[in-house]
Order: sequence, then C-alpha cells, then structure tokens
Amino acid sequence: MDQKLAYYDIKGQIAIVTIDHPPMNALDAATKEVIAEVFRELDDRKQEIRAVILHGAGEKAFAAGADIKTFLELTPDIARRRLSRSHQIYSMVENFQWPVIGAIHGFCLGGGLELALCCDIRYAEETARFGFPEVNLSVFPGNGGIARSLYHLPLGKLKELVFTGEIISAAEALSLGLIEKVVPAGKSLEAALDLVERMIGKGPLGVAAGKKVINRARDLSIQQGLELETELWANLTATEDMKEGARAFIEKRKPQYRGK
Repeated sequence: MDQKLAYYDIKGQIAIVTIDHPPMNALDAATKEVIAEVFRELDDRKQEIRAVILHGAGEKAFAAGADIKTFLELTPDIARRRLSRSHQIYSMVENFQWPVIGAIHGFCLGGGLELALCCDIRYAEETARFGFPEVNLSVFPGNGGIARSLYHLPLGKLKELVFTGEIISAAEALSLGLIEKVVPAGKSLEAALDLVERMIGKGPLGVAAGKKVINRARDLSIQQGLELETELWANLTATEDMKEGARAFIEKRKPQYRGK
C-alpha cells in the first residue's frame, strides 16, 4: 500500500498499521478514509494475520485529533454526515475480528484518544499525553469518546476531563484505566509486539469469539450476556481448532491451530 496518511505492513501474522499525517497525525476526513481502506484490506487478508498493532508515525503524536481548519466550513448537516462516517470507520477498528493493540507515544488527544479507545488494549510510553481538549473550541468529544470512555473512566473524572480539556500523563491514564500499561519512551511498539507474540500462539478462533462477546456483552443484561456466551462458545465446538486444542492438551504437546 502507498505510504500516504496511513498504511500497513504484515510481519509474520501481525499487521502493523501506521498513521502517517505529519506533523501531528491529525485525523482529518481524508486520513480517516485511508484508515478505513487499510482495515478493509486487512479484513480481506484476515486469514493471514492474528492481530493488529495501531500506532502513529513520527516523534510527536499517536494522533492529535482533527484538522481544526475544517471546522470553519461546518454546518449542522455537514457535521452530522462527517460524525456518522467517523462512527462507521472507528467501529471498523473496534470490531475488527482480531485484537487491535494501540501502541501510543506523544500526544493522544481528541479524535486520537477516541481512536485509541477503539483498540482492545492500549500500551503507552511514559512521555505520552492524553486528553479531550475539544472544549477549547466550544465543542466536546463527538467521535465516540464520551460513549467509550464510560467503559473506562469514573463518571466524575470523565466530566472533569471533558469540561476542562485537561491533558493528563500516561501514569494518570493508567491509574484511571484508560490504558493498560506504561512503557519507557521509544518502547511502545516493541511492547505491543511482545504482547501480540503472546497472543498469536493461542487458539485464534477462541480469541476472536472472546473479543466479540466482550464487545457485545458490555451493553447487554447479564441474562443476554450469558445467552451470547453460550451461543458463541457452543459454536466453537464445531471447529477443528477446538478439537486440536483439546487433543494437544491431552497429548501434552503444542497445538497446531489453523483458524478453522
């Protein structure tokens, strides 16, 4: 793929997606569309991979929100269309079949933080900075940031961040549950690769089904969640991988999963 705005490389069974819109990897409409194209292509190649790592190019940012110049042309109708499209694109990341790991450095602000929240797991460098500064422009996080943050942040803390536009450190983001791990500067991609290597040897269909249940069950009643678990778990018993996993355990050997 042409290395423009966003691109991917596949190494082994890992797809590394890079946002490349210097200097701050602003998520304007064009960049989001290229991210959508990347994830469409990865969906077509999903049998080749088992996980995705999403990170930003350059030294300054994972992604630092929108292109503010475009705000001047907005009307309510245009804004509704653009937000609807953003929701579709972000959902492609959030609901991709395999785990998506965010490797975060530098600034992760506004739409960039909203995109990071679509990742299944987020590792951030100790120098990373997080926040929703939209209130400085008299708006608020509109690309799913509030809805998704409710799964991670206490309500009062989310309100504090949204109402003040405060920027917080990686250490505070970790303590609040916005990210899962803080790593030394320059090590986020390496740490994400290490995590993914520990994932891809596991039963891939079990991982994918587990992700689907977690993403869906959080919005269901406990009874609906149990029914969803039962359905997807039962379906796995028809797969070759499930039988292979059981045989390998009994025979005390490493399973050879084929994703079937």
